Amino acid sequence: MSTDYPFMLILLGLMLFMACTADTPSIDKPDPDPDPEETVVMAPDIFRASTEGYSCFRIPAVSRTRNNTLLAFAEGRKRNCKDEGDIDLVLRRSVDNGKTWSPLIMVWDDGGNTCGNPSPVVDPGTGRIHLLMTWNLGEDNIGAINAGTSTDTRRVFHSWSDDDGLTWTNPKEITSSVKDPSWGWYATGPCHGIILTKEPYRGRMVIPCDYMEVGTGRKQYSHVIYSDDKGETWHMGGKSLGGNESTVAELSDGRLVLNMRNSIPYRTVAFSSDGGASWSPSRQDYALIDPTCQASILNHTAGGEHLLFFSNAASSKRVNMTLKRSYDNGTTWPASYVVHSGPSAYSDIVMVSDSEVGILYERGVNNPYEKISFEKINKERIK
Repeated sequence: MSTDYPFMLILLGLMLFMACTADTPSIDKPDPDPDPEETVVMAPDIFRASTEGYSCFRIPAVSRTRNNTLLAFAEGRKRNCKDEGDIDLVLRRSVDNGKTWSPLIMVWDDGGNTCGNPSPVVDPGTGRIHLLMTWNLGEDNIGAINAGTSTDTRRVFHSWSDDDGLTWTNPKEITSSVKDPSWGWYATGPCHGIILTKEPYRGRMVIPCDYMEVGTGRKQYSHVIYSDDKGETWHMGGKSLGGNESTVAELSDGRLVLNMRNSIPYRTVAFSSDGGASWSPSRQDYALIDPTCQASILNHTAGGEHLLFFSNAASSKRVNMTLKRSYDNGTTWPASYVVHSGPSAYSDIVMVSDSEVGILYERGVNNPYEKISFEKINKERIK
């Protein structure tokens, strides 16, 4: 037997060890802890019920900043999914076109009170992100507020961000400018606002809203509020009888369309030729079936083509989240795409590019309020 045999065994063992460990990271050099600012949530389900200290997340609104950051707003409802009680207004940011999302950012937490109904609008000149919101005492409910028996009432606030949505100013109350004392429940949005692009109202910020009168025999209205001085002051615009949560868009001829939730199985629409100061009588849009739920409308112009996009739970029940496209200012809606056929409810839409529509919407398997998801759909798929 050769005296080199033990040496060869040792050499062979060493070679096998090196081969097995060559591609294996060292357990003695773990990756450093991730920066909390870099922790991400993957699309599409960016808010989930029973996480992060909240019973559920509801009422989505979405906007794209001048730096192409996507901001996804929602109400974080602490105790349950009801519209009153301890509710915070929160958001997540995406800097990669909606692929990943930041940790939760607190926009407004007022203890046990209700902070919500986000309606964001971005000033393309300054980059400032304006956010209109509503508030009420957590102990007050919708019925008491509308009956006039509540301790307080619904109030309206304005906040803004100059750092791409990372931080927000303390909300400033604007109730006296945009709400009549005879009104009860009031909601901004909930969905994006718009800035008008055509003269003579170019630069006007318009926020869709709704309210209910106080007392017996009360009526409900959709309406808008607006600012002509970059959010410094706010004013009441026109109102439309019978509407509820509403969404607004600018048409190719400069008119505005107010698209409204109602108690009938179709959306209702009204039009304005004076920048939202007044509205035509409302009418039903039989192409837009609706389960008496919130929806979103969005105008977009690219390459000389003016389009309207619309999202809602297109059914008599809160199911079947659908995107629709119109080529003629909403006169007809010949193109549609089903985003989610199951339970779904509130939504908001944004252009993430000239070719893609982003939709932030409530959905689930057993009910619509299990999560809020974000998806991107190429506009050519809406056909």
